[in-house]
Amino acid sequence: MTRSLKKNPFVANHLSGKIEKLNMRKKKEIIVTWSRASTIIPTMVGHTIAIHNGKEHLPIYIADYMVGHKLGEFAPTHTFLKHTKKDKKSRR
Repeated sequence: MTRSLKKNPFVANHLSGKIEKLNMRKKKEIIVTWSRASTIIPTMVGHTIAIHNGKEHLPIYIADYMVGHKLGEFAPTHTFLKHTKKDKKSRR
């Protein structure tokens, strides 16, 4: 279920404040955040945000096609190794 249109999209307060300050100063810095549930808004476009994936912070450059998506969608949390080889010995 999506968020109500009466409410604005969820963006963590610390994240929106940092972006506003950087936009006023016209600077580009990496912003570190743990807020994977925050929605990407148009003011974030052009910034690099390091999103925590449970182990480390992955730097993600925000482009215009990402607006409306969540930050967590661009920082995968699981690493797929490979499928196991079919082991018929263990299935006796």
